[in-house]
Amino acid sequence: VLHTVRENLLGGAFLVIAVLLAFLGELRAGLIVASVIPLSFLFAGTMMHRMGIAGTLMSFGALDFGLIVDSSVILVENAARRLREAPIGAKVTDVVRRAAVEVRRPTLFGELIIMIVYLPILTLEGIEGKLFRPMALTVIFALVGSMILSLTLMPAISSLILRRGRQPKETLLLRGVRRLYRPVLGWALGNRAWVLAAAAALVIGGGILGLRLGSVFVPRLSEGSIVFNTVHATGITLEEAVRLSARIETLLLERFPDEIEHVWSRTGTAEVATDPMGIELTDTFLMLHPREEWTRAETQEELVGRIEAELADLPGMRMVFTQPIEMRINEMVSGIRSDVGIKLFGDDLDLLKEKADEIAGVVSGIPGAADVVVEQVTGQPILEIRPDPDRLGRHGIASERVLDAVEAIGGAEAGQIRDGQRRFAIAVWLGDRYRTDADALATVPIAKPGGGTVPLGDLAAITRYEGPATITREWSKRRIVVQANARGRDVGSFVEEAQEAVAEQVVLPAGMFVRWGGQFEHLIRARNRMAVVVPIALLSILLLLYVTYGRWRDALRVFTGVPFAAVGGVIALALRDMPFSISAAVGFVALSGVAVLGDMVLVSFIRQELDRGRDVAEAVRAAAETRLRPVLMTGLVASLGFLPMALNTGIGAEVQRPLATVVVGGMLSSTVLTLVVLPVLFVALRRGTGRPDPRGSDRASAPGSA
Repeated sequence: VLHTVRENLLGGAFLVIAVLLAFLGELRAGLIVASVIPLSFLFAGTMMHRMGIAGTLMSFGALDFGLIVDSSVILVENAARRLREAPIGAKVTDVVRRAAVEVRRPTLFGELIIMIVYLPILTLEGIEGKLFRPMALTVIFALVGSMILSLTLMPAISSLILRRGRQPKETLLLRGVRRLYRPVLGWALGNRAWVLAAAAALVIGGGILGLRLGSVFVPRLSEGSIVFNTVHATGITLEEAVRLSARIETLLLERFPDEIEHVWSRTGTAEVATDPMGIELTDTFLMLHPREEWTRAETQEELVGRIEAELADLPGMRMVFTQPIEMRINEMVSGIRSDVGIKLFGDDLDLLKEKADEIAGVVSGIPGAADVVVEQVTGQPILEIRPDPDRLGRHGIASERVLDAVEAIGGAEAGQIRDGQRRFAIAVWLGDRYRTDADALATVPIAKPGGGTVPLGDLAAITRYEGPATITREWSKRRIVVQANARGRDVGSFVEEAQEAVAEQVVLPAGMFVRWGGQFEHLIRARNRMAVVVPIALLSILLLLYVTYGRWRDALRVFTGVPFAAVGGVIALALRDMPFSISAAVGFVALSGVAVLGDMVLVSFIRQELDRGRDVAEAVRAAAETRLRPVLMTGLVASLGFLPMALNTGIGAEVQRPLATVVVGGMLSSTVLTLVVLPVLFVALRRGTGRPDPRGSDRASAPGSA
C-alpha cells in the first residue's frame, strides 16, 4: 500500500513539473512553481502530525499536486508575461507586484472555493466518515499551505529570479495549440446558438448517463488474501469438521500452487469469544502470491470463481466468499459478512425459515447473484425426556430421581478437589453409550423407594427431533438473514432489482417484515448525507463567486464550469466501466471546486478588458487568446496530477481509481468547454457587461492597489 501511495505522489509530481516546463518554456519559472510542491506537502504533513492523522492510503488519497500549484501557476505565468511586455527601465519588483495584484482575487477565491467543497466530506458519518475525513483534512491543509505560499513566497521569489525581457515568448507546443484554438474560437463565436445547444445537450446527456452508472459503497479493495466461510450441517462433530477443513486446504494447495501461498482454517469459537461460532462454521483463510505469479486467473474476482468451482462438488456445505478486513468491517458495522443482507423479522422460527428459503430462491435468480446463503437456524438434534406423572405415581418414584439421571447425561457435579488455591470440580456422568444412543438411554435403571429398579423408558417418553440451532435477535425481534454477494455488477442496481423481485414474488404474513442491510446501508446513508451538504457547498461556491465579481451574471457564467466538469467525470466513469461510489462522489466534490478556477481566470481578464473600454466581442477574443496558457496549465496540472492514481493497479489503488478518474475526465472536459463555451456565453449574454466593476478593478495599471 505504501508503494502504491509513493507511486501516485511521485508520478503526479513528475507530470505536473513536466506540464509546467512544457508550457512555461523556461526552467526557472517552472522550478519556482514546482517549489510549492514540497513546501505545501511539508505544511500538510506538519498539520497532520498535530491533528494525529496518519499517512495512509486514504489520507493521501485525494492529494493532487496539480491542485496545489494552480494558483502559483497563474501568478508566475502572469508575472513572466508582464515582464516580457514591460517597457525598458521598469523595475522588476514593481512589475511582479502589479502582476500579482492583477490575479490576486481569482487565485485567492479559487483556492477558498476548493477548500469549501471539501467541507461536506467532513460531515460524513460511520465507516465512510472514518475513511474519507482524513483525506479531506489532508487536502485542506495542503491547500492552506499553497495559498500562503502563493501570496508570499511566489511574488518574492519571482521578483528575485525572473528578469525583464529574458523569458521566451512561447514554446513550440503553445504556438501549435494557439494556432488550432484561434479558428475554433472564431467558429464558436460565429455559431453561438449551435455551441450553446450542443453544450446543453451534452450536460443533459451526461445527467442521463450518470443515472445509469450503477452504484456501490466503496470499490472492493484487493487485500491480497481471501477468506470463505463454510457452513456444514448442524450437529457435525469437531473431528469431522477438522477433517473436511484439512481436505479443503490440501485440495486448494494442489489445484492453485501459483496463486495460494498459505491456507489455514478456524472452526468454532476461539478462547476469546469475540466472534462466537458453532462447530458447523469454519473460516478458511487464503494468503495469495503476488498477482504477477498467477497462472489460473488474472483478477481476484476470477480466482474466487475458480476456487468456488473446484469446491462445488464437496458435499454437505455452503460457502460465502469475502476478504479478511472486509469481513471484519461488515461484521462490526452490520453483523453481515456479505455485500447484501436481507433481514427477515418475525416470531415463528419455522415460518421464518420457510420464507427465508423463498427469498433466497428469488434472489438466486437475479443476474450477478453469488454466494446466496440462508442463515442456519435449525438442524440441532435435540433429545427430549418428558417424565410421565402417571407412571411415576404407579411406581412411587419422585420426578427428581428421573431428573438426576437426565442431569448425569451431561455430567453432574459430585464434589471438589482442592490443590492449594485451586479448585477442581468432580463430575459424574453416564457412559458414552447412554449419551449417544436413545435406545440405550431408555434402559438406564431408576431406583424404586422400596427396592428394585425401573428402566427410564418405562417412566418417561424419550423422543428425538431437530430444533433451533441458533436464535438471533435484533431490536428484540427474532430474525433470519439471507446473505448474497453481487459478482460482476454493482451492488446498487442488484439491490434495487432484488427488492422489486422479492416484493412481487414473496408474500409475507402479518407481523413479518424485511430490512435490507450490508454495504448497501452505508451507501444509502452516505448518499442521503451528501444530498444535503453538497447543495449547500455548491451554494457557498456561488456566493463566493458573487463576492469575487459583484455580479450574479458573472458568477453564474463561472459556475457553468461545475456541470461541464461533471459531464467529463461521468463519461470517464462510463468509459472505464466504473459504478458510482462514495470514492467517486468525493471526486465530484473536489471537481466542483477545481473546475471554476480556470473560468475565474478567464472571466477576470474579460472584465479587465471591458473596463479598459473594449467591445465585448474584442474583449472576449483577446482574453481567451491571452489567457489560453494559464487556463490550459491549470486544467492540465490538476488532471495529470491525478493520472498516476487513475492508472495505478497496485494494492489499494481500487479505492483511489474512481476519484482520480472523475477528476481527470472532469478537468479535461471543463477545460475544453471553458475555452469554447464560456466565451460564447459571455458574448450571448452581453447585456450590461460594459458597466465598470462596482467592486473596483485589479488592473495592472493600478499600481497603488498593492
